[in-house]
Amino acid sequence: MSKTAPRDADDYSLSRVPRSARYHWFLIAVQRFGQLSALSQFLIGATLGFGMSFWNAFLAFTFGAVILELVTIFTGIIGMKQGMSTSVVTRWTGFGTVGSAIIGLAIGISAVGWFGIQSGVSADGLALIMPFLPSWAWSLIFGILITLVVVRGIGSMQWIANITVPIFMVLVGWAVISELSSHAISDMIAAAPAGEPISLVAGTTIVAGSFMVGAVICPDMSRFNRTIGDVVKQTILGFTLGEYVIGMSGVLLAHALKTADITQIIISSVGWVGVLIIVLGTFKINDWNLYSSGLGVVNFIDTVFGRKMNRAVVTGILGVAGSLLAAAGILGKLVGFLTILGVAFPPIAGIMIAEYFFVKKWRNDLESTKGDEFPAAAPRFVPVTLIIWAAASIGAYFVNWGIPSINAVASAFLLYLALGKLGLIRGYGTQLNNSSENKDTSTHHLEGQV
Repeated sequence: MSKTAPRDADDYSLSRVPRSARYHWFLIAVQRFGQLSALSQFLIGATLGFGMSFWNAFLAFTFGAVILELVTIFTGIIGMKQGMSTSVVTRWTGFGTVGSAIIGLAIGISAVGWFGIQSGVSADGLALIMPFLPSWAWSLIFGILITLVVVRGIGSMQWIANITVPIFMVLVGWAVISELSSHAISDMIAAAPAGEPISLVAGTTIVAGSFMVGAVICPDMSRFNRTIGDVVKQTILGFTLGEYVIGMSGVLLAHALKTADITQIIISSVGWVGVLIIVLGTFKINDWNLYSSGLGVVNFIDTVFGRKMNRAVVTGILGVAGSLLAAAGILGKLVGFLTILGVAFPPIAGIMIAEYFFVKKWRNDLESTKGDEFPAAAPRFVPVTLIIWAAASIGAYFVNWGIPSINAVASAFLLYLALGKLGLIRGYGTQLNNSSENKDTSTHHLEGQV
């Protein structure tokens, strides 16, 4: 792994990841599985199991996983091919630098918000089993610990994942087996759900919606992949294990214990091990929350203010701020806002995929640069894209039909594809990508590739 580690803690936040700094696919797959095997995935399974039969829950996980895999693979390929993070590559995948800045800021706010909230959840678990410190103190300790890891970059995150993922799986296996040992598998599979019924569409919505933001920011991770095959393998492996092993374990627990409150059950049954499961499960997804937040804010500062900030410094500031807000209990009041903000992410994937693979308005700008070179300029303002983005987000929020996150991706994709083929997607102005000399040459109309 040392031969592929990034050369500095900035992790190529505003440049392409060179081939020499990329990882073997299995190492990235460990981190992908770490995201998908978090406690939240366990609780999704319990939620489905409380309201669905075993086989309907299995179908919901299957349909949701297929949807997520397709979106993740396509966005992941963009990241791998271009070696850029989501917020940076969107400059040439339909959004221009203005849209890219908005995306960067949205990712920064959303990801650091969830970072703080999940740090608080883990802190509550730690305070329950180790009450010699209050929850706010554990929140600070936990948040700062993750921040120190993420500041050092993906190399440290990989090292931590290699340790925490196996331990998490062993502990989860122990907890699940301990709880289910007195129940027959056949009885749990055949058991009727104990709670309010959940339809197959609703179940699929829960599964697909739970990780759609992760699919959008997949390039943050896949830019460290080497080939398209690597992206496909890590995605299929991560989703298969995450959805079926962790998710379906939650379904079985809900059927066996007739409740969706799996967290409290695990803590009460296996004590401190249950708390350790919560901490490890949160750690494995929270490091990527903070990492993506840092990348998004670095891109925002670069495009808006023309200043190249070091990713490690920005990440450290965001991590400390998120930890302090979590300790103060403020972020717990923002769950509703962050959930609404999450509706804005799925259309980004639809637009990126439509532009990069089909419309190709600015594909040549990306492909014409050689090796690890960065494109010299990007379109500044693409108004039609911003309208499509807003329309797809609003439609997904208010239209109560189908799967909202998929509706958002599909509608944004189809709208961008149609308007792109009609020649209505146009960029206005250019912005140079030398962060020390960013200039708005708005009198020129950047056409890109037709």
